[in-house]
Amino acid sequence: MPTPPASTGEQLMAIAAKNLMESIWAKQLLGLGENKYRGEPADSIFGVYIRHVLAIALHMVFVVSLIVPFFWKRCRFCTQRPRSSVLKPTYSKKLQYGITHKLALLSCVSLSVLYCILGIWSPLYWWLRARPKDIGAEGEYVFQAMAWAIILAYAYYSLTKESNEKFPLLLRMWWILLLILYAFFLFLNIHEMREQNHITFSIVVEILALLLSAFLSYASFCGRTGESSLTQSIEEPLLNDIPENSENLKPNDIPENSENLKPKVTPYATASFLSRMSFFWMKPLLDVGHKKPLDIDDVPQVADVHKADHVYCKFRNQLDAKGSGSSIAKILFLIDLKDVLFTGLLLLITSCTSYVGPYFINNFVQCLAKKEQFASEGIILACVFLLAKLVNSLSQCHWTFTTVHICICVRAALTAALYKKGLMLSSQSRQDHTSGEIINYMSVDAQRIEEFSWYLHDIWALPLQILLALVILYQNLGLASLAGVAATVLIMMANYPLVKMQQKYNKNIMEEKDKRMKATSETLKNMRILKLQAWESRFLMKLETLRGEECSWLKKYFYALSGTTFIFWAAPTFVSVVTFGTCVILGVPLTTGKILSALATFQILQEPISGLPDLISVIAQSKVSLDRVDNFLKQEELQQDAVEKVSKNSTDYAIEIQEGVFSWDPAVPTPTIRGLDVHIKRGMKVAVCGTVGSGKSSFLSCILGEIPKISGVVKISGTKAYVSQTPWIQSGKIRDNILFGKELEKSRYESVLQACAFKKDLELFPYGDQTEIGERGINLSGGQKQRIQIARALYQDADIYLFDDPFSAVDAHTGTHIFQECLLGILGSKTVVYVTHQVEFLFAADLILVMRDGEITQAGKYEDILQSNTHFDELVGAHKKALKSIDDMENSEILSSQVPVKGSSVDNETSVEDVNHEQLQEAEKAYEEIESKDQKENEKDKEDRSSQLVQEEEREKGRVSMWVYWSYITAAYKGVLIPIILLAHIVYQLLQIGSNYWMAWATPLTEEQRPPVTKSFLILVYITLALCSSLCILVRTILLCLTGFESAKQFFSKMHSCIFRAPMSFFDATPSGRILNRASNDQSQVDQAIPFQLGSVAFTFIQLLGIIAVMSQVAWQVFIMFIPVLAICLWYQQYYIVTSRELSRLIGVCKAPIIQHFAESISGAATIRSFDQETPFMNSNLHLFDGYSKTRFHKSGATQWLCFRHCRFRNNIWSFSEPYTNLADMALK
Repeated sequence: MPTPPASTGEQLMAIAAKNLMESIWAKQLLGLGENKYRGEPADSIFGVYIRHVLAIALHMVFVVSLIVPFFWKRCRFCTQRPRSSVLKPTYSKKLQYGITHKLALLSCVSLSVLYCILGIWSPLYWWLRARPKDIGAEGEYVFQAMAWAIILAYAYYSLTKESNEKFPLLLRMWWILLLILYAFFLFLNIHEMREQNHITFSIVVEILALLLSAFLSYASFCGRTGESSLTQSIEEPLLNDIPENSENLKPNDIPENSENLKPKVTPYATASFLSRMSFFWMKPLLDVGHKKPLDIDDVPQVADVHKADHVYCKFRNQLDAKGSGSSIAKILFLIDLKDVLFTGLLLLITSCTSYVGPYFINNFVQCLAKKEQFASEGIILACVFLLAKLVNSLSQCHWTFTTVHICICVRAALTAALYKKGLMLSSQSRQDHTSGEIINYMSVDAQRIEEFSWYLHDIWALPLQILLALVILYQNLGLASLAGVAATVLIMMANYPLVKMQQKYNKNIMEEKDKRMKATSETLKNMRILKLQAWESRFLMKLETLRGEECSWLKKYFYALSGTTFIFWAAPTFVSVVTFGTCVILGVPLTTGKILSALATFQILQEPISGLPDLISVIAQSKVSLDRVDNFLKQEELQQDAVEKVSKNSTDYAIEIQEGVFSWDPAVPTPTIRGLDVHIKRGMKVAVCGTVGSGKSSFLSCILGEIPKISGVVKISGTKAYVSQTPWIQSGKIRDNILFGKELEKSRYESVLQACAFKKDLELFPYGDQTEIGERGINLSGGQKQRIQIARALYQDADIYLFDDPFSAVDAHTGTHIFQECLLGILGSKTVVYVTHQVEFLFAADLILVMRDGEITQAGKYEDILQSNTHFDELVGAHKKALKSIDDMENSEILSSQVPVKGSSVDNETSVEDVNHEQLQEAEKAYEEIESKDQKENEKDKEDRSSQLVQEEEREKGRVSMWVYWSYITAAYKGVLIPIILLAHIVYQLLQIGSNYWMAWATPLTEEQRPPVTKSFLILVYITLALCSSLCILVRTILLCLTGFESAKQFFSKMHSCIFRAPMSFFDATPSGRILNRASNDQSQVDQAIPFQLGSVAFTFIQLLGIIAVMSQVAWQVFIMFIPVLAICLWYQQYYIVTSRELSRLIGVCKAPIIQHFAESISGAATIRSFDQETPFMNSNLHLFDGYSKTRFHKSGATQWLCFRHCRFRNNIWSFSEPYTNLADMALK
């Protein structure tokens, strides 16, 4: 006879189910009182008849759906075959079958064979037991065997004969439906097994069918078969590997194996199903990392579908499809929908399998107490536990890995979108968003949004986990579980105000961090001035003041965080005390199995209880960051129609402006530029002059489309190049700055250098044009920066050149040379518009525009305007007067040096002009000697310097020094609090073990046994232990937060003190992006992440020691398996850690160039737009992010590679311990 239900809740459910079956199925539908075939009660009729009918009907519908279209298509093909005799091109086709294709066919064969065997075994089984046959079951099995044979034939034909790279949609839908159907059938069979107290062969087949259908469902979800075809037409060239421009290559230039030129792609892209499941595809990289420290070139690129450009294209397509007003969160969700759904499925499996242990642990305890419900129940339960652990571990690993991939995609899309927006911001929007704020959007806000990917599914998963826990509690404890529900709700309510406080404090921290980063960015940009003025201490105090305001909110945040952390650790204890206390009050019988099941449930319930407030907090933080990013992405951009581009064939004018009115601020009533009506033909040289603030630079901005257009028409014909008044130089080589994305043409390159008078400068640099330029050209003079700008413009070979006072930063001799060689030489046939204050450069202009107060007051040639006696005459007169005063000063100095000394004789006939001429010759001779001496000294310096100014970011290699950990531990209060924190957690762990042991020892195994202590004493001791453990965890949490806060303050102060005390050469050689990365992202990790990560490592190690101690007392035989497995795990750990450590360092190294390139591009956005280089710079940004994403992708793969193997060995220990206990108990019988 089956055992009675274990609780009142089970009894109520069983009675309700029985009444439902009898009333609906037995009496109303079938009119039967009991099963005439087996003599069983009517509540099993559904499992006998309806199941068979349902299975046969579904398989029949599917088979018909396959066969009818197949033959219809073949009949149409036979009757409508084309009769054309034209020969089609022949192809050479070679199929490559993937592992998914092979395993899918093998699964179909296995299922067909299994159901065929089951169809034969079923009548034989009932004949041997001398009982009537179950015709419905036999028909179902035979029909399923035939259906799977037809599915096999269909799958083989569609995948092999038709060479499809995807499974047919109908087949994929059917496999997914079968998974649900087989799970339902297995549930019915298990229920029947528990009633009949024996295992049937059909249950074994159902389990195998469920596993095979689970794989087929995965294959259906992935879609692709893994099959590829190599097809070559007779029209394809034989040498496919030769580049398209091979006519310009010499025979020796063609590589022997062009495939080696392609970058390495991650093995994950071509890995088989089993390799992906076990993370075996990581082994090649782990082997390389084990042999030598990894370099960035050793890490393969991610697959094309995972690259930043592909992700950003999907983001832009979704944004264009949904409209600019759509939610950014929704678009980010849609760009990786497949992985999002897959992670949801994995999290569902993880959540369900985690409750298998608490659900069956009471049955297992009863089995050990010699109260088995059927034979070999203990072995079956152990196998169920093992299977649940395996599935849980596998799904957990892949959920983590896929979530990391989603995070990378989200960050790639946001980084690319922010970069693109930064290049297209209007002048008004740039005033509202500083460079520091924009960098914060990319480094901090994008990371906050990315972190929400970890909590995306918690919106439904946490309530589901809480519901499953409450169901298990109700099954074991009955109505007393309602007290646990009330305690859970109370804990969540207590968490809510603390979470709201965290949200408020975190928002204030972000605002203060924006202010600090803005000040830090401005300080780094002007560090040379601070050093020269000795203002370092003053500005350091300013940054520390801003940091102090940030720390005031950070301290409050830590206090709120300590409260939520305390609730997280104390929640299981509080809920268990309330629940068990209610059991004592209500008189619910407590047994060891129920206690262990409840404790295990409370332990699992700990995460969703604390996770729900965390989810609310993360949602709030992500919403703040999403609003900030969304607000920035919706800022006004430059007018796309401000400048109309016209083809060269349709007009003779290079630049046309008709009735143009422009204003930097459209809200101001007086426009910046007004009344423009300019027509410039091709090849003209146009000079623009005027006083300071007259609108000369704004005039060039009108042509470039940088200034908002109020009215009028601006047309340009041809490409353009621009030289700004303030030089913008990229970090990198001099040659790269000049080429600016163009291919190198040696003759043209040399002529440009000669025209810009830059060859002598290159001889002074240690590496010539291969010399690295510091950030913002820090190791160049103002004249050198300007000449590099001019050379960059000349090399572009554009049609229109715009120069904004290019001669102001060079001396008169160099300026004259550049004017003669560049504007009148190389650009003799080009259209040139140049702004200048030097009158001597106006003579060669075909047209002079004189500006005043934003208007063109005069236009014409030099002589014509000069004779008009207007404002231009005043400019020329002022210029001549300034030159005359300078000449008079120089002449007076020369004459004073030539006054004859007493006693000397000077020829009276020698004129003053002769004296001046002789003196000038001597001065030139002296100047040449000085120049020659300087050149020798520079050559000497050149020999002494053996390295570039700007080096790649250094990174440590090998093991992390213990000094690093020691410096962090002792940063706060000399490390005095660390032993107290560890001691508090050790005591907490001992009290937890003691309380669990007390509850297990003080309760009987079965309800019939007498408990060793009274219930009141039982709960009193448990409450005492719970209060002490809660006190320990409160002390530990407060001290940990205090230590982390003080360490963050110390590290910030020491880092900034070192930065401000560094010599200027440090800032010349170190891009500001590296320093900003330390001050923003790395400092945030020190503030809020590192203390809790280190604490988690220490606490987990203490917990592990506690588990080992308990296992040694309860089942010492486990150490037979534990010791060798521990040795293997430690070997895996050492094998993995060398690669993981270098990958972590490479992640940090690859992150700084993204910020540096971002900040540099924002500052030179006008120059980038003027050369139409937005696309190349965007590609550079995406390329830099690919370098970051590949290191992070493989870092996650390496971590899950280790986790998968550790979980496998952990499950081996677990599977050894549980059956051992059960077998020992059976042997005692």
